Amino acid sequence: MEGKHYLIPNDYMADPSVHVWNDKLYIYPSHDWESGIPENDNGDHFNMKDYHVFSTDDIEAFPEKPLTDHGVVLTTEDIPWAGRQLWDCDVQEKDGKYYMYFPLKDRNDIFRFGVAVADKPEGPFIPQPAPMKGSYSIDVAVFKDDDGKYYFYFGGIWGGQLQRYKDNKALENAHLPEGDEPALPSRVARLSDDMLEFDEEPKPVIILDKDGNPLKANDPHRFFEASWMHKYNGKYYLSYSTGDTHFICYATADNPYGPFTYQGVVLTPVKAGWTTHHCIVEFKGKWYLFHHDSVPSGKTWLRSLKVCELHYNPDGTIQTIEG
Repeated sequence: MEGKHYLIPNDYMADPSVHVWNDKLYIYPSHDWESGIPENDNGDHFNMKDYHVFSTDDIEAFPEKPLTDHGVVLTTEDIPWAGRQLWDCDVQEKDGKYYMYFPLKDRNDIFRFGVAVADKPEGPFIPQPAPMKGSYSIDVAVFKDDDGKYYFYFGGIWGGQLQRYKDNKALENAHLPEGDEPALPSRVARLSDDMLEFDEEPKPVIILDKDGNPLKANDPHRFFEASWMHKYNGKYYLSYSTGDTHFICYATADNPYGPFTYQGVVLTPVKAGWTTHHCIVEFKGKWYLFHHDSVPSGKTWLRSLKVCELHYNPDGTIQTIEG
């Protein structure tokens, strides 16, 4: 697959998570709608209220062979505790069941995570009656390790509300580190056997520089949102968005908790669009980067899903892709 391709040209989809089941790629994006609300740092201009699922058995045949759209599989109206804003989601499989994890503002406008369950990867997904206990913030990625354990990575600042928490407790006053303070880390927690709750208190995911020091708040490559985890040649690769500096970066570790050591940039800033939420997946012997930009709409809140091939160097580093 040469170059970058817009996968869903007739609709606005973003924040992809992608997995391989049944010899197919299944794509789980968020869905952007026009809101009519002016842009702000809280993200109120993002109007996201449902999820579609897309699949293909041959991504290399796109666009001659378009994706299959399995339609709407979950809406805010389906979720008993819903307030507004179904942002990014991720899905994992266990014992023939498929679990969709999604952030959603409750009726107090606080982000929690919910779980919805399906019998097939394309849904439909039936939500649990209440959010996950102890959950907060946004941007979930659920990673299945080789030993069958599942790890739930999450967190996003500004509109993602991560700055409102410390040690998994809500703060009276939000604190966003500045300058030489250590950057605000994302979180990880192992999931329970039933896949419906955390099996432990979420832990900070620390990213270190090459000297072993935590990345600082003023480092342009520090974490902001959009965690993704994959494994390559036995190493754990944490990739993430730097938000207001507009990179996708990555760091590596020898275990799923870290600490992770910063390695470099996966994707330079895209030509249009504020966020560059992404995922990295292997399919039929090739690696792909799924992400989004706002070139077709010209509006940061109406984003379009893209894919391109991703390449590793012999030493395991990722070759930087130009946005």
